[in-house]
Amino acid sequence: MDSTLTDRDWENLLKKIAGSKCVPFLGAGACNPTLPLGGEIARKWAQRFHYPMSDTDDLVRVSQFLAVQYDLSYPKELVLEELGSGNPPDFRDDEPHAVLADLPLKIYLTTNYDDFMVKALASRWRDPKREFCRWNELIREQPTLFEKEPGYEPTVARPLVYYLHGHTDPNSVVLTEDDYLTFLAAMQDPKLLPDQVRQPIAGSSLLFIGYRMADWNIRVLLQGLRRLGQGLGGKGNLSVMVLVPPEGPESSTPQKTQEYLERYYAAIDLRVYWGTARQFCGELATRWKQRPQSS
Repeated sequence: MDSTLTDRDWENLLKKIAGSKCVPFLGAGACNPTLPLGGEIARKWAQRFHYPMSDTDDLVRVSQFLAVQYDLSYPKELVLEELGSGNPPDFRDDEPHAVLADLPLKIYLTTNYDDFMVKALASRWRDPKREFCRWNELIREQPTLFEKEPGYEPTVARPLVYYLHGHTDPNSVVLTEDDYLTFLAAMQDPKLLPDQVRQPIAGSSLLFIGYRMADWNIRVLLQGLRRLGQGLGGKGNLSVMVLVPPEGPESSTPQKTQEYLERYYAAIDLRVYWGTARQFCGELATRWKQRPQSS
């Protein structure tokens, strides 16, 4: 499998990591198979709640249906219960959170709701802090980590795990169609993300790990980052999108699909690595351990 990353790309990326100039973004694929993917949850809910449409594997659409049938919080409480019931993975070998926790990074962003990144960092004797995005009026007035701890700045020893799509508070969770539209609109405000998050994004290599081509969260996230005027890591910084190669009936011509996606992401300064989150993180861990110590 051609990852589309050259040895020079890897050398560049490792140098950024060594200088703490790299910011990972984690999607649901980083937690698989420990936690179910969105499609699995959607199909279960669609059957349980008699979802009437054909797109039963679309969690965003099924969640919107539940929000209309019950109330706005109902699907959010359900998903937090669903994803909070599992045990964390064994943070070893090529497990994505473990690999990332072994790197000298200061900030980790996630569109997931779980605590795996925090727990992985703590297992490496680091002291992670949590914070989540104040993207809607229900949570906007809640005090932030930076207000509670005015002197806090993310460091390698005390890194920040920033939840873009919410965490334990259902009001903070981005899940339904309406949520994603509201979140995208909120990202037009350059002050939505705190300086401690926005500035590193603008000056670092970005790694998007655990996303699928059709995921709402990555599509909205990329659009939001562009609307913020931050670009994707800034000029001269290699940024990488890890994608599972297209397959199945929806991709009758996988080679052409890959070529199209490579061109699409190249236009927004992203290089594609074709593989799973574990495959990428396994190669990253190997190259990190084998790198010249001067890099």
